[in-house]
Amino acid sequence: MRLDQLAAGLGISVTPVREALFELKAEGLLEQQPRRGFVVRPVTVRDIADVSNVQAYLGGELAARAAAGISDAQWDELNTIQNDLEAAYTADDADQAVRLNHEFHRAINVAADSPKLAQLMSQITRYVPESVFPTIDGWPEESNRHHRRLLDALAGRDQTLARIAMSEHLAAGAAPLIEHLTRRGVVG
Repeated sequence: MRLDQLAAGLGISVTPVREALFELKAEGLLEQQPRRGFVVRPVTVRDIADVSNVQAYLGGELAARAAAGISDAQWDELNTIQNDLEAAYTADDADQAVRLNHEFHRAINVAADSPKLAQLMSQITRYVPESVFPTIDGWPEESNRHHRRLLDALAGRDQTLARIAMSEHLAAGAAPLIEHLTRRGVVG
């Protein structure tokens, strides 16, 4: 089906659809092939590892900055979010766990008071299938251990330990995610 036919069938203009496709192509998510149009680029192990490495670096820096200036109220909020996250994991409420995990990391990024760095982290996080993590065997428990270690570092205002804890946490997710996606045929 041609783009103009698809857009007409959906009752929308071709221009925004075309622009969106070219934006996805520019982001490396689509390829344009002669006589086939746009096709989704496959996700590779290297893609996942690259995103994880960038996240680990940025997240570590954000956590270190958060440790330098986190208020008691911000720490209390993080601890509450973590308690709720652990309860969501225990209740097998994956949607709630994903939301709370996002809130946990966002709260650290806000406490870092580095808007541009947080914006970069937000952009790279778009490439991570966050909803998959609660379904990975053993990940909820490992994630909780990482979060608690990070909370301890933040409570002690220890920038070095916060950087290490967050970097290790974000890097540790790559291997189980790759294994999980490989078993399901998403990554070849």
